[in-house]
Amino acid sequence: MIIVCGIASERPIALVTDALRRRGLPYAVLHQRRFTDTPIDVRVDGTGVHGHLSCDGRTVPCSDVTGIYTRLMDWRLLPEMRGAGEGTLRHCQAWHEALGTWIEIAPGRVMNRASATATNRSKPYQSQLIRRAGFRVPETLVTDDPDLALAFRERHGRVVYKSISAVRSIVRLLDDEAAARLPRIRSCPVQFQRYVPGVNIRVHVVAGEVFATRIETDQVDYRYASRTHLTPWTPPHELALRCADLATGLGLALAGIDLVLTDDGEFVCFEVNPSPAYSFYEDSTAQPISDAIARALLGR
Repeated sequence: MIIVCGIASERPIALVTDALRRRGLPYAVLHQRRFTDTPIDVRVDGTGVHGHLSCDGRTVPCSDVTGIYTRLMDWRLLPEMRGAGEGTLRHCQAWHEALGTWIEIAPGRVMNRASATATNRSKPYQSQLIRRAGFRVPETLVTDDPDLALAFRERHGRVVYKSISAVRSIVRLLDDEAAARLPRIRSCPVQFQRYVPGVNIRVHVVAGEVFATRIETDQVDYRYASRTHLTPWTPPHELALRCADLATGLGLALAGIDLVLTDDGEFVCFEVNPSPAYSFYEDSTAQPISDAIARALLGR
């Protein structure tokens, strides 16, 4: 039995369930927003993990679960939390803590466990792991000192800034208008990086299988560009192996790796997303990423 955890209507979740259905694989959806009527009963002893889950109106023994795909949003941001009473808030928190604990210790193929996704909570730390894996990374400064940020821009010319944490942010150039707001960073350190010109490459690794996409855009952050052109791309063999090894080294069965192919033919790696919205790339290029996820969830 394969368990899919999240909000059923979200596109990445929907694509996975469609792929499981097409392949005739047994699965159930653990609906995150139905925490009030979806009990979780999990027990751990010296012989393993026991208990059951209530999914789609049926009871699933934990011992039957061999694969888990999870894409959970922050429970505090669920629509059901707006104006919720203290009892509902406590129940929602406890439900997600129980679910997270089970996902962490459940046997089988999991995409992905919280322990493996933790590196994404600190971009500077993750960048060190990426460098150790043999990738070039952009010169980076994390600071709350405006003068250091200006000196960094003076040294590198074009510089971008972004969030340090896992919270999604728009990557922007540190232009004169943004530089005028630098005194604000004294309240919150910001990550600055040398701007790396070239072609964006997104590599999805699914249990060692590699899908690469070439993204052409005239914007710094193609995710927010009005016009982008995505095409399937075959990476060099050595790069594909290195990406697969990077995901494995981070403990990720599913990963989205962001690269740039520079004008001099080198690859620079920015970060690794442990919960990638792969659907954007699959919808644009017809690469069978969701089908690869479904197949991988069969494996142990």
